[in-house]
Amino acid sequence: MSLHLMRLQPDPTALAAWAARHDLLSPDGDYGYALHALLRAAFGDLAPKPFRYLDGRQGLLAYVSAPVETLRLNASLAAPDVARALGLDALDTRPFPTIWQTGQHLGFEVRVRPVVRANDGRERDAFLHSFGDGSVLGMPTDDGSIARRSAIYANWLSSRLADKDAAKIIEAHLDAFRLTRVLRKVGASEGKRRKALPVNGPDVVYKGLMQVGNGEAFARLLARGVGRHRAFGFGMLLLRPATAC
Repeated sequence: MSLHLMRLQPDPTALAAWAARHDLLSPDGDYGYALHALLRAAFGDLAPKPFRYLDGRQGLLAYVSAPVETLRLNASLAAPDVARALGLDALDTRPFPTIWQTGQHLGFEVRVRPVVRANDGRERDAFLHSFGDGSVLGMPTDDGSIARRSAIYANWLSSRLADKDAAKIIEAHLDAFRLTRVLRKVGASEGKRRKALPVNGPDVVYKGLMQVGNGEAFARLLARGVGRHRAFGFGMLLLRPATAC
């Protein structure tokens, strides 16, 4: 398996205009669905996921396993407004490691949407799910509840990193938390396009230190991403040398 780290520099003005024109901007200003649609328009079925849009200055990062030459060819066929919004003329890539040593320590950062499937099949905030089916409306948002959120989300993250013995968390801290409305297409009817509607949920960034378990499982996790909504800007593990943490 080959893996490359791809960087794009979306134009903030063109991106905002494209998202507004296509009704793909969430009420909270999240660009996840718009970038998903733009990447699909530019790269088709090879659209990268996971990806992480950092901001207008730092741009977009993604892991890609498709041949770089094919990605560049697809990008060259994109419509001008798509190319401007994504900054395709400045597409940059570099090879990324695919061989990892058991026990290797790595610093990490990851933006995730910690949700679980409820009994009715719907996604639910992992924090709220921990209370069962009871109502938690009006629950205080003091330091205690934030601490509990952090612990529950950390457990959620740890369990997903530990799948197939890919990695384990040595230490992690909640770097950012908010509840955001992101666009998802829901419902379907014959002959009609699904509408993109806002869905509320947790938007969390964790930073910390991890230890690689099974090297092959870790490589697959890195390429696949963590959790759900990986095609919409969540789940990309950003890595750094452990000494840089």
